[in-house]
Amino acid sequence: MTTATDHPGNLLVVSAPSGAGKSSLVKALIQADAQVRPSISHTTRAPRGQERDGREYFFVSNGQFDALVAEDSFLEWANVHGNRYGTSRAGIQASLAAGHDVVLEIDWQGALQIRQRLAGAILIFVLPPSWDALQARLTQRGEDTPATIALRLQNAEHELAQTAHFDYVIINDSFERAQSDLQAIVRSQRLRYAAQRRAHAATFEVLGIG
Repeated sequence: MTTATDHPGNLLVVSAPSGAGKSSLVKALIQADAQVRPSISHTTRAPRGQERDGREYFFVSNGQFDALVAEDSFLEWANVHGNRYGTSRAGIQASLAAGHDVVLEIDWQGALQIRQRLAGAILIFVLPPSWDALQARLTQRGEDTPATIALRLQNAEHELAQTAHFDYVIINDSFERAQSDLQAIVRSQRLRYAAQRRAHAATFEVLGIG
């Protein structure tokens, strides 16, 4: 298992039920903090709206995904709502080794897989303020059929039960407050002993801190 001190960057893993607002929060974090880089996952689902291959996701066929699994190319992968998603092991490790903080949006299954392989991963779960709010957000975004929305709400019951496995929980009742909370988590990780010792080695040496 890789540990937190093996890489100078932090891996932030953000999970939530569909409609809780994790994508908007992650996008805002990346825009606000130049040190944070997105992780681009592979998926077998079709692009939505203005999504582009290589920007939001790497869109691959089921056969291509099978080949990547066989080659052990994924740090994690999971079947979500009938489609498969996977995180490139090489891509994550290269970004972390370069000193970047990487933020990854995945479901809870993938988050727990990553925790097993990368002990220093920081797991963050985003909660909606209520069931009514979650249903309203899924409906208002206009991306899914009523049947799909019903399935997402059903799956959300199981997803929310996984919250206790995560390090941090953000309740997205106010986008501005939730955004501030996510940024605070990122800043706090950079102030941990190991991170500060890597970033300011000269200062630690001058002060005689081991």
